[in-house]
Amino acid sequence: MSRSPKQFRLVAAALSAVLVAVLAVAASASAGTAKRAADPVKAAWIYVGPHNDGGWSQAHDEGRLYVEKKHGAMVKTTYKENVPEGPQVAQVIESLIRDGNKIIFATSFGFQNAMAAAAAKHPDVKFEMATGNKQSKNMAEYFGAGEDAIYLSGMAAGAASKTGVIGYIVPFPIPEVIRHANAFALGAQAVNPKATVKLVWTLSWFAPDKEKKAAESLKAAGADVIGQNVDSPAAGQFAESAGLPWVGYDSNASKFAPKQWLTAAVYNWGPYYASRVQAVMDGTWKTGFYYGNIKDGLIDIAPFGPSVSAKTKAAIAAKKKALIAGTWNEFQGPITDQAGKVRIAAGKRPSVADLYAMDYLVKGIEGSPKG
Repeated sequence: MSRSPKQFRLVAAALSAVLVAVLAVAASASAGTAKRAADPVKAAWIYVGPHNDGGWSQAHDEGRLYVEKKHGAMVKTTYKENVPEGPQVAQVIESLIRDGNKIIFATSFGFQNAMAAAAAKHPDVKFEMATGNKQSKNMAEYFGAGEDAIYLSGMAAGAASKTGVIGYIVPFPIPEVIRHANAFALGAQAVNPKATVKLVWTLSWFAPDKEKKAAESLKAAGADVIGQNVDSPAAGQFAESAGLPWVGYDSNASKFAPKQWLTAAVYNWGPYYASRVQAVMDGTWKTGFYYGNIKDGLIDIAPFGPSVSAKTKAAIAAKKKALIAGTWNEFQGPITDQAGKVRIAAGKRPSVADLYAMDYLVKGIEGSPKG
């Protein structure tokens, strides 16, 4: 049957309308796909103390800011601070997951059980646990050989002490803290063989009042240098007022004790965090265990204070060079405990597994490994 020109025009118009509609749908779908591709990856951090504590949590938050600078609009970060090591952390983790975070970094040992439980419940989310000892398909563990730089900071403490009595403020009696106390004492003894290190346990990671009282009690007990493995600068502020040299931990906190600051072991978390977030973006993230060191830049020693001598700086630099080269280790035996028992045989070095199980204090430390 033949069609009139008018009928052909009507059919053409209808086909044109259909084509426009199809193109509009395709364009909308394409725009939606582009939008989804441009959505930033959400990453979250959980801190046991304030993000600006001058120590541990601040070091991690500087790492978070590094991620923002490195990845720009491709990432959106957030953090939760002052989170107690108890049931509350599970609620914090769930809220972060509801908010769409695809990778969560928990930065305190006591968060571990809640992180492991959340990892089992949310297989599509990546979990990273600092200082812990549990891993799963979607939960990795990371930390650093802080003991290396702590040994170096202990050398500064030993050289600064005139009486040979050094105070050290510690949080919890767990292997992480015990090996750090041991490293600090061994460093002090390297430059002052008769040095003793007195421990005061605060049973808290971040408790400025307890830390200040611990520093006061150590001064009363004869310590003429104060060091710490806790998070706030409270002990340093007391040391500044009391005229006692101070060794910090985690971050460069020299501004809190400009005259009495010696140095500190510090962590540079940024590159690790940036690489793990990038892996989530790329779809290449895998679980595992990372133990950074001075050689790869995760661990270092902070700038020295005004009273650290050129001789001490040179001695510390030599040990740091040996650590980087792998020709020496602070726990290379023989290492004896408080009772004189050999714990690491001559010429032997402990494995990371040994360090993670360390439950004894070395000779020259006054205090109990049980807190």
